[in-house]
Amino acid sequence: SYFSFVDASGSLCFLVILFKSCRIAMILKEEHPHQSIETAANAARQAQVRWRMAHLKALSRTRTPAHGNCCGRVVSKNHFFKHSRAFLWFLLCNLVMNADAFAHSQLLINVQNQGGEVIQESITSNIGEDLITLEFQKTDGTLITQVIDFRNEVQILKALVLGEEERGQSQYQVMCFATKFNKGDFISSAAMAKLRQKNPHTIRTPEEDKGRETFTMSSWVQLNRSLPITRHLQGLCAEAMDATYVRDVDLKAWAELPGSSISSLEAATEKFPDTLSTRCNEVSSLWAPCLCNLETCIGWYPCGLKYCKGKGVAGADSSGAQQQAQPTNYRCGIKTCRKCTQFTYYVRQKQQCLWDE
Repeated sequence: SYFSFVDASGSLCFLVILFKSCRIAMILKEEHPHQSIETAANAARQAQVRWRMAHLKALSRTRTPAHGNCCGRVVSKNHFFKHSRAFLWFLLCNLVMNADAFAHSQLLINVQNQGGEVIQESITSNIGEDLITLEFQKTDGTLITQVIDFRNEVQILKALVLGEEERGQSQYQVMCFATKFNKGDFISSAAMAKLRQKNPHTIRTPEEDKGRETFTMSSWVQLNRSLPITRHLQGLCAEAMDATYVRDVDLKAWAELPGSSISSLEAATEKFPDTLSTRCNEVSSLWAPCLCNLETCIGWYPCGLKYCKGKGVAGADSSGAQQQAQPTNYRCGIKTCRKCTQFTYYVRQKQQCLWDE
């Protein structure tokens, strides 16, 4: 396998305690920013006290004298704990300053597309938010960003398309498409965070081509009311204020999730006009409304996990008779896929869809 999973858990108990304390502080920082530093300090002090008491008990059990030899020097218990406390504070400061390194994990993947060109994908996992972000730039300059919100089962695809200034377009335009995400279509953020490349410079090709999926959008999303869909939509699609789209069928699917309702979801959207429009490639006027098509392909992504069989450990039953070892399964790699998506949506002017000609 070209990819492996890394277990990032620490081996020392006080490091685990400090890490948990910092994670608690990070979570509280979002909810109560003024309490985060105080909480982290209190948690660190409590962790240091527990660690110190454990070592005091261990030292008392072994009847360690008040002074001992360390590399030929006499070292007192107070000297030991004084410098241990300084070391713990040093670790705490580093953990707080580098908290993002624990919450985020990024892979850079070199992918060969169907035209033989190589592009670089960036895949970032955020365990705290339960998000995965995949981003790449196409050879024509289009920037694609795919965000998967596992908690709300929302997938956002953002496309930044360079404009044709000689035809009166702005420098670029941004569109966002929010659709229902099926959890089995991408590995989890936790699994993604543990993924490591053995050969980072290798050019990757997917194992399976999932073909093309078509989405016909039915409404605009009002970003200032988009919280019931996902709180990440407003920030990610700020430049697509009038060009963020959703489907009615997805609104109904999200309404079935706990804590959601169809009324709040529909209040965040505005339906397209009822009048039927023709395809933009069939319209001659640049200022006439039409139905636009935008297609994009994700050339490589981890769509599943692979499991290998290992040898089990033989044991004995209640009578003492030996039982045959049962094989065990363990995670040993990933399955990779390629998938194209075509979005059909309403635009007020053909000028907003010059690529579909």
